[in-house]
Amino acid sequence: MTDIGATPIGEKVMQQTGNTILITGGGSGIGQELARRFHDLGNTVIVAGRRIEALQETIAGRDGMHALTLDIDSAEGIADFAERLLAAHPAVNVLVNNAGIMRFEDASAGRDLADAEATVTTNLLGPIRLTNALVDHLKSQAGSAIINVTSGLAFVPLLTTPTYNATKAAIHSYTVALREVLKGRVEVIELAPPAVQTGLTPGQESRPGYQPLGEFADEVMALLALEPTPAEVMVPRVAFLRRAEVEDRFDDTLVQLNAFATAARNG
Repeated sequence: MTDIGATPIGEKVMQQTGNTILITGGGSGIGQELARRFHDLGNTVIVAGRRIEALQETIAGRDGMHALTLDIDSAEGIADFAERLLAAHPAVNVLVNNAGIMRFEDASAGRDLADAEATVTTNLLGPIRLTNALVDHLKSQAGSAIINVTSGLAFVPLLTTPTYNATKAAIHSYTVALREVLKGRVEVIELAPPAVQTGLTPGQESRPGYQPLGEFADEVMALLALEPTPAEVMVPRVAFLRRAEVEDRFDDTLVQLNAFATAARNG
């Protein structure tokens, strides 16, 4: 069962097949699973990331899937990647900004900010730079779309990942603005996962209470197939966080979320 509740609705329908789709962070987790699901529908899919071995595992045995290395942390690397991408795959019409990192931090005292700065570079500057490199091309393509992967933590923060939450909240805001300025030319969609069983953090692949990856992907693909396409793709498990403030239960939800996360990490 899927439920978008009061989620705003897009004006267009994202075509389900015949696309050429770029997915960053396609060597594992949500990126890998969605790449395979999109390919199963008859799309050409390019997965991008740092580790070519992981990307090749994603595309193994699948005609019409391709791998390109990408250093999402480097402005020069993104510019080089965009040039290589468009030379090899000029029909690309869908960008999925999925690559991201999540680092635990203690913001209650002075600390080394290396993790915080890396998180901002990967999760915020990376998608902005890649979108900037490809937006003019996408505007020229039929059926074009940008899907930005944020998080339920954009709406209610996890206290142990303050910079991660902030980057996802920023990408949410960026996506809202991008949707308006590209209206009628490129469909702009936000995908905000709940806690999903992936390798995003150590031990998360089997963490109790987190949503199984396959179940999450089933719900996402069902939502993307709705007509018109939701502007915000929110599976039922994340709607609780998305609606916390508007339903006047933000403070209680903040406590509940962090108690749940602590219990899950402690087994």
